[in-house]
Amino acid sequence: MSFPPRFLDDIRARASLADIISKRVKLTRKGREHVGLCPFHNEKSPSFTVNEDKGFYHCFGCGAHGDVISFIMNAQGMSFPESVERLAAETGLEMPIESPEEREQEKIRASLYDVMELACEWFEQRLRDEGGRNGLDYLHRRDLDDQTISRFRLGYAPSSTSGGGLETAMRAHGVTPQQMFEAGLMRQSDDGRAPYPFFRDRVMFPIMDRRGRVIAFGGRIMGDSKTAKYVNSPDTPLFDKGRTLYNVAGAREALQQQYEQNRTGDVDGDLVVAEGYMDVIALVRAGVNAAVAPLGTAVTENHLRELWRLSSEPVLCFDGDAAGQRAAGRAAERALPVLRPGKSLRFAVLPVGEDPDSFIAAEGVGAMRRVIESARPLSDLLWDMEAQAKPVDTPERRADLQARLNARIRDIEDESVQGHYRTMFKDRLWAAFRSPARKGSNRGTGQDWRRTGGGGPGGTISGLGNSGAHVLARTASLRRNRRTQQAILAAMIHQPDLRDEIDEDLAGFEFDPDLDNLRQQLQNLLSSKWGLDVASIKAHFEIGDCAGVLDGVLSNQVYQHAPFVRPRASLEDARQWIREISDRVVLERQKEELRDLGRSTTDEAKVFAAGREVVENDRRLADFDEM
Repeated sequence: MSFPPRFLDDIRARASLADIISKRVKLTRKGREHVGLCPFHNEKSPSFTVNEDKGFYHCFGCGAHGDVISFIMNAQGMSFPESVERLAAETGLEMPIESPEEREQEKIRASLYDVMELACEWFEQRLRDEGGRNGLDYLHRRDLDDQTISRFRLGYAPSSTSGGGLETAMRAHGVTPQQMFEAGLMRQSDDGRAPYPFFRDRVMFPIMDRRGRVIAFGGRIMGDSKTAKYVNSPDTPLFDKGRTLYNVAGAREALQQQYEQNRTGDVDGDLVVAEGYMDVIALVRAGVNAAVAPLGTAVTENHLRELWRLSSEPVLCFDGDAAGQRAAGRAAERALPVLRPGKSLRFAVLPVGEDPDSFIAAEGVGAMRRVIESARPLSDLLWDMEAQAKPVDTPERRADLQARLNARIRDIEDESVQGHYRTMFKDRLWAAFRSPARKGSNRGTGQDWRRTGGGGPGGTISGLGNSGAHVLARTASLRRNRRTQQAILAAMIHQPDLRDEIDEDLAGFEFDPDLDNLRQQLQNLLSSKWGLDVASIKAHFEIGDCAGVLDGVLSNQVYQHAPFVRPRASLEDARQWIREISDRVVLERQKEELRDLGRSTTDEAKVFAAGREVVENDRRLADFDEM
């Protein structure tokens, strides 16, 4: 018995390979994989690996390899149909009823692969003909070299409205008119005229399935016609645009190569989802080989399942304008119901008006990689969507924010994921709105230090007691806290009167490399040009490697964690906050000196006095909002 390929793909996508195998093999998580003793041969040390992201198991001892269906067949001695039927029941899929019509459809699909391959070759040849000069010139103007054109098998559909060229060529290979209609290559006229080609005067982008077989085309118009700039093949027995991703075969191969280079599974390569053909090609040329795009539709649940087969957390790359934000919001909403443990999304935002193609051309490969590396998790996007949608300056409005977040959470069907989202948003709400009077109220006292004694060579500085240990741990993390660093830079921008004080008070403060680069450029800009407002500062950094870093500094998350640096915060509140940070830096230095003193002297009284000073300083900073 044969099964439709899409039905088998649905089984593989829905069945958890690790869960099914763990019923027979004790698996241990190791990086992105699971490992255990091979069930197919006797071994004492585990050589059997399960990679759920890629959908296969492999034994490096005996060579056993396969997917979830083959595992059931080999482990339980079932036939292929029996294995499929069992997995269908477990995943809630109805078995397809094989009818004579369905068998005929399978034959049609099998033959259409050959038809599409022939058409692809014909379009490739036409691009190199004199009649395809317009299309080839267009690709060269987009900086595509011949190697890239060949790699993506780009072609050209002539402008003739008759089917003579394509139809004649296909007939010569035995392709019937009916097959050309079924493949979406020809279209029947509504007014009784002769059939005509679906694609005319367009640069052609072949669309492949995950096995690299041509199943459809996208075409970019060359003339000034008022018709759509890009069109895709109509849905056919081979092609469903709501399930298909452009370059999925290339991305799959790229991720597989990364996996082979790092078999421990500790690195999960970035899978980037762009919006169009040229974006994907630009990313691949820039070395981001695992790049795909939906085909003229928003990301669907089926797209998400396909993406998660390739990567645990694909990066969706959107333009930073309003349309890009709406697209990101729609993708987030579509993802919530189908989230499951280990499967989520990240979101990368480009500067307004840029797409990956134009951004790479303008800023280079390094800038694009930084955008991808700075992609934010789905949870952050959801928080921002609701926290920035309405004011949250009264108890009632904050309660409304909580209600809206809870409504989002209820869309998540997986109970485990839903529970973690609920806990995370609860913590963020508490951190954002807790009363300043209560912050830092649980500090230690000098009594804690006295109870534990000194820290000379016979003792340890970690023995400062609850208070002292808390001081050391807290101050040690201050400089490493990126939110604090971002807040200081935000204060430089929003509080011009504090800039000199910030430079003086925080002269020894350490910043992450990208934030330190922005700090230096801000200092140079603000010292040479007085009176710049935020819009002017952002415009200055709009192009360059600091644009994304500046967006992070001026983000809502920074303002929520450090309300003293908001645009309309009072000067005195901001000044006090900076002074508290300065005092904390001093306290951190005292802590380091105390540790050194404890190692170098046997004078416990001296160590005790220095330790007490550290704790007393911490008490004076009890209201400091540690971020």
